[in-house]
Amino acid sequence: MKLTDPIVIQVAWLAGIAIVAIIIARVVSSSVPRMVSDNESQYRLRKLIDAVVFVVILIAAIVIFGWNIAGLGVTFGVIGAGIAFALQEVILAIAGWLTITLGKFYRPGDRVKVAGITGDVIDIGVLRTTLMETGDWVDGDLYNGRIVRVSNGMVFKQPVFNYSGEFPHLWDEIKVPIRFGSDYTLASRLLMEACTETVADLSEENKADWEKLRRSYRLEDAELKPIVSLVVTDNWIEFTVRYVVDYKRRRLTKDELFRSILKKIDAHKGQIELGSATIEITNFNPPS
Repeated sequence: MKLTDPIVIQVAWLAGIAIVAIIIARVVSSSVPRMVSDNESQYRLRKLIDAVVFVVILIAAIVIFGWNIAGLGVTFGVIGAGIAFALQEVILAIAGWLTITLGKFYRPGDRVKVAGITGDVIDIGVLRTTLMETGDWVDGDLYNGRIVRVSNGMVFKQPVFNYSGEFPHLWDEIKVPIRFGSDYTLASRLLMEACTETVADLSEENKADWEKLRRSYRLEDAELKPIVSLVVTDNWIEFTVRYVVDYKRRRLTKDELFRSILKKIDAHKGQIELGSATIEITNFNPPS
């Protein structure tokens, strides 16, 4: 194919327009923080700029090639077949992007678990989803500082867990061991009081979200109010406090709940004692 071939010239024109459009888009994107202060608005504006660049390049291709665009397709047909085979993962990632976007698997701001990585979605690109990771060496649902990029194709290979989709709440529970001989009726009442003071309002707020979810899926009604149950073990009476909490406040709510429970138990010393396992380590001297 000669450099003077019309198709080569057309491709060169298209490449030049694409480069200019991308450079302009980069300049405009760098000015976004000065135009908009809100972080979410900045993100959406940058995505809009990217979409405009894509449309400009597409229109340029149609205008430049015109009726000969079919001929261009034939020219690159054989090359395209080889590229499709070599770039299977890239094609799978693009298909995953379409699935995420159209299927509403998740969106920026959601907390998800993808490919074994848990974190908040901070960007959804054509090829990769970018996460701000939580957990790992950090206890609880706190950021650990790592930014992880996961191929969009993983949505076809592994389950996708969304902690904040249609129902941005989680059921959580804590276990409180009480010694035998304690007033377990009083303990149960105190635990329920602590729940009522800490998370009862949250259960009321969750009702509307839960009803909306039930209208979209086949779900039975669930108990959103705090529940306190007990089982008897070999060592103590174990109470389980179950409640619904906002996915972002899981650790903070658990802290508030434990503090409230400890204050109430301390106020009833002699009636309620927390259970604990004691391990005694002795010095063993083998006979000489």
